[in-house]
Amino acid sequence: MKDTTSNDLADVPQIDEMLCFSIYSASHAFNQLYRPLLDEMELTYPQFLAMTALWARDDRTVKDLGETLFLDSSTLTPLLKRLENIGLVTRNRNPADERQVLLRLTKKGLALKSRATHVFDCIGKAVGLDPETVGKIRDTIASIRDNIHSRDKDEA
Repeated sequence: MKDTTSNDLADVPQIDEMLCFSIYSASHAFNQLYRPLLDEMELTYPQFLAMTALWARDDRTVKDLGETLFLDSSTLTPLLKRLENIGLVTRNRNPADERQVLLRLTKKGLALKSRATHVFDCIGKAVGLDPETVGKIRDTIASIRDNIHSRDKDEA
């Protein structure tokens, strides 16, 4: 095995200089922040994202929700089955197109929205930034994500 010297690694960036690490470590911090709040709601973070998307727009297809959340059906289907099993959503075939599965919030799922307000408030306070700054950061990260997705499609 070859020993490396510090000169061999001179062009390797420091971990704290890497954009991907900043995003990754911020994501990890968000997960730690969300966990106790979502435990009270008996939801995982991906389930919470699905519910948030449904609270914003109910009565949508699984495909549409997957596109919104950037999740494929193999990830989304088990998540939705769990939400259905705990009585938060229903999944039914679209009578107009049997290939589509329609998602709808139940009364219990809709009622859970009022408890989510507390989560959003806590996250907003913990971030400690004004809404304009949050919006700029969110838009920049979304642009990075979209650029990566575009690059992946171009190379396929």
